[in-house]
Amino acid sequence: MTGEGTLAGIRTWWHGRGGRWTRRALLTTALTLSLAVAAAGVGLRAQYAGVPGADTRTRDRDAYWLGHAWVDGRKSERDLDAFAAKVRGSGIKDLFVHTGPLNHDGTLPTTRYPRARWLVDGVHRRLPGVRVQAWLGDELASEGPVGLRLEDAATRAAVVATTRQVLDTAHVDGVHFDLEPLPSGDRDYLALLDSLRALTRPRGALLSVAAHQIDPLPALHAAAEGLTGHGKWWSQAYFGQVARRVDQIAVMSYDTAMPLQSLYGGYVARQTALALQVTPKDTDLLMGLPFYDDESATHHGSAETVEAAVRGARLGLARTDRHRQHFGVALYVDFAERGEDWGAYRRGWS
Repeated sequence: MTGEGTLAGIRTWWHGRGGRWTRRALLTTALTLSLAVAAAGVGLRAQYAGVPGADTRTRDRDAYWLGHAWVDGRKSERDLDAFAAKVRGSGIKDLFVHTGPLNHDGTLPTTRYPRARWLVDGVHRRLPGVRVQAWLGDELASEGPVGLRLEDAATRAAVVATTRQVLDTAHVDGVHFDLEPLPSGDRDYLALLDSLRALTRPRGALLSVAAHQIDPLPALHAAAEGLTGHGKWWSQAYFGQVARRVDQIAVMSYDTAMPLQSLYGGYVARQTALALQVTPKDTDLLMGLPFYDDESATHHGSAETVEAAVRGARLGLARTDRHRQHFGVALYVDFAERGEDWGAYRRGWS
């Protein structure tokens, strides 16, 4: 994978390969959300108020997105020892390890992840009970001519065959899919999940997905898509349809364009509540934490902090389903982690 080792490396693969959005579309999307925030700012601040309670802490079901260096030979036994020492005793249960990206036809050469089996075996020895999942995905051709086409039945079949290949060759505990940009209501994605579930369930393997945020206002996804051609949000109903087909769903609750920490925390609280309302009790729901600090039209590091995201997730949990056990947070991403991020996660959530 070219460029991996910086946040831009992963985000280039998973968020457009260097420019899927035009600057105008980015700014228009940010403006759309900013206008919505201006209208609902008082409500978001209210969402961030209150005391979540001591029982809204980790359920030991948290996850951590890890870069491609863990499976391509750049990491060593010493690196794995240090990582295990750091993670041991935290709430981390799942590691989403970047194993793709898929080719646009749904295939994936085994040469792209030569050290995956080494990682799985090493994690299982050092961290009993921690699961390793292959993080797979691709850019979708939903907003342009280039990318993976879910409407093509042969491509969906190839993705399922690739998943079988990864499970067989890497011996991972599950697969975690991130396919973007994915418009709300996409039936071909649901068909793919049904096929993947038919493969993973008999094997006892996990099926996990990264999910778009839910409409913070009714039908905002339709308005934003009409203005920008980009579907940033899913309807709550579609989120529920996806959640019912998987074992685990992780909300990408970052890149929100929120200008203030209180607004971002309130937004995460609202996202948490909306997701909890439609996620089955036995499906793990994870809220994403921003372990990175780049500055863009859709991300302000001073506002999108780990502290605010954790507090928002706890408040949403407390108000909606305080005693739910299938709930956690997901840390994005290891190689962009700042010094204070891990400490903020442990203090606020563990």
